[in-house]
Amino acid sequence: MSQFTPEKTDYVSIATIRTLAADIVAKSNSGHPGAPMGMAPAAHVLFSRFFNANPKNTKWFNRDRFVLSNGHACALQYILLHLLGYKLSMDDLKAFRQIDSKTPGHPEAGHTDGVEVTTGPLGQGFANGVGLAIAQAHLGAVYNRDGFDLINNYTYVFTGDGCLMEGVASEAASLAGHLQLGNLIVVYDDNHISIDGDTAVAFTENVEQRFLAYGWQVLHVDNGDSDLKGIYDAIAEGRKEKAKPTIVRLRTTIGFGSKQQGTHGVHGSPLKADDIQALKTKFGFQPDEKFVVPRETYDTYAAIASRGASLENEWTSLLSSYGKKYPNEHAELIRRISGELPHGWEKTLPVYKPSDAAQASRKLSEIVLTAITPALPDLLGGSADLTGSNLTKVKGTTDFQPPSTKLGTYAGTYIRFGVREHAMGAIANGLHAYGGIVPFVATFLNFVSYAAGAVRLSALSGHQVIWVATHDSIGLGEDGPTHQPIETAIHLRAIPNLDFWRPADGNETSAAYLVALQSSHTPSVLSLSRQNLPNLENSTIEHASKGGYVIHEEEGEDLTIVSAGSEVSIAVEAAGKLKSEGYKIRIVSLPCWSVFDRQSQEYKLSILRSGAPILSLEALSTAGWQKYSHEQYGLPAWGASGPYQKVYEKFGITGSNIAVVSKKVITFYKKKGGEVVSPMVKAL
Repeated sequence: MSQFTPEKTDYVSIATIRTLAADIVAKSNSGHPGAPMGMAPAAHVLFSRFFNANPKNTKWFNRDRFVLSNGHACALQYILLHLLGYKLSMDDLKAFRQIDSKTPGHPEAGHTDGVEVTTGPLGQGFANGVGLAIAQAHLGAVYNRDGFDLINNYTYVFTGDGCLMEGVASEAASLAGHLQLGNLIVVYDDNHISIDGDTAVAFTENVEQRFLAYGWQVLHVDNGDSDLKGIYDAIAEGRKEKAKPTIVRLRTTIGFGSKQQGTHGVHGSPLKADDIQALKTKFGFQPDEKFVVPRETYDTYAAIASRGASLENEWTSLLSSYGKKYPNEHAELIRRISGELPHGWEKTLPVYKPSDAAQASRKLSEIVLTAITPALPDLLGGSADLTGSNLTKVKGTTDFQPPSTKLGTYAGTYIRFGVREHAMGAIANGLHAYGGIVPFVATFLNFVSYAAGAVRLSALSGHQVIWVATHDSIGLGEDGPTHQPIETAIHLRAIPNLDFWRPADGNETSAAYLVALQSSHTPSVLSLSRQNLPNLENSTIEHASKGGYVIHEEEGEDLTIVSAGSEVSIAVEAAGKLKSEGYKIRIVSLPCWSVFDRQSQEYKLSILRSGAPILSLEALSTAGWQKYSHEQYGLPAWGASGPYQKVYEKFGITGSNIAVVSKKVITFYKKKGGEVVSPMVKAL
């Protein structure tokens, strides 16, 4: 029997949301009023009857999480945040989509109070929601005890047709069904409209049948415009299902109440003035008044906020009692919630001498993970079906799996993502957004490109996601050009607030992990080799942590070779050959451009100094190296299939050929004459 009880303020609250959405978009003359107007009833029922959060403390750890995957409908989210009393004023609503406002064109985490994840690119929020649900299931399994159900929140996701067309959502939905995430409830706004018009032109699949096949509980409400009881009952049913995620197909009329309701004309354009007036008259508002919130609506939402504050007080009391009975677990949970890493964890990082055996940097990465994992319970992650190649599973760790599968437990720390690179990246963003977790994910570097949308949002949102990206160059050999990433590095290096590491040996690999784990608001991609790399002279964790340093110093040098990753040792080999001919060659390792760029100008000029030409060397595209060198040597186009040594020979990336190339550079600049100024010397 339904527990739904209608309230006198339901109608006016829903009408308030609809009219505010029309006003907000009209004032900015930009935006999407249709979906907010259509989803207003579902939003009101969810937040008034179910959603647990405290607007006065938006980081209360056990709050429910809300994700607006169809981020173009952000006027809806901003209205709800305002009504609930988050730090979002009416003036902020009036500044929708304006410069420096708190209400940008799509929701941005860290920018607008109460927004959990950055959404807009469709499907990303859906996958973020899966990550948030995994995080709750994991931390609940680790820390909850009998009588102390500390971490038990739900994740609610609003999504639309566009999101469900995107492959990233399909990947994430498939994994969520396998993982039996009963704490995840998705409301699908089935309004049959996308930018191109009626979805009949491109999207005619049976979404309910698809999600049933994924292993979800599938419910539907055929009248999402006014059937509040149906909406309530569907969400309540979703909360009862503990072994499956739930999707509610909610049939709505886009732009409900408008003269253009049900058409694509109300999807992405403001309503005309006469339409807004008619809309307000229909809902009992004064047609010429704008941005009106009746007192009863504010009172209704103030009561919801008050309920959330009371729930947080109860939870804080429970947490205090938990601390008395389980002091160690309590201390660790509090530390993780604060975002602090365990004291002294960095002392576990492996340190190498030049005499130590050469190893592939993917193997060096495995050694780091094996060393640090016991000291860092915060790590949660896995591989996109390449565990044996990425070397990311530490011996003795348990898989994150539903207990019913007998494959692991929710307390497990290793996730089998399957061949789902894009969803893996977006899920990792959700894991970090939840808090208390440092996510790591793994695939071949080439296939990080498949996840580029999620990587970009990691950087934009400040999510600390660590990518273990192995098989990072033509050095992977026989798999050939389809698998050899030539352009991937410069793509990732170009993304603001992303550290792309290409370590050359063991100490540089440890340094990459050190900086990545200390960078709580920056994602990192660790580009790692398949082939063995020797440990280098002058390589230390401290040196490499600056992003660039001198491997081999010479005074009065004829040339500096700057390189990264597996090519640094080739540069060293070339320098040795040139030394026997009387040339002085400095060698600089530049494992991370962005970290190096953050150093002082004095330091950077001491590493890449004036006085002699600088040649860059990397078995990838040369694009971008112009910033650090006068001449560049690398791949002119795609790689080739064959044993990796032969591939390197084909492209002239050998000690012998780089020695020849170096002499050409030296000769050219001596003949040219004049002062050779470091490329780092710039006016801007």
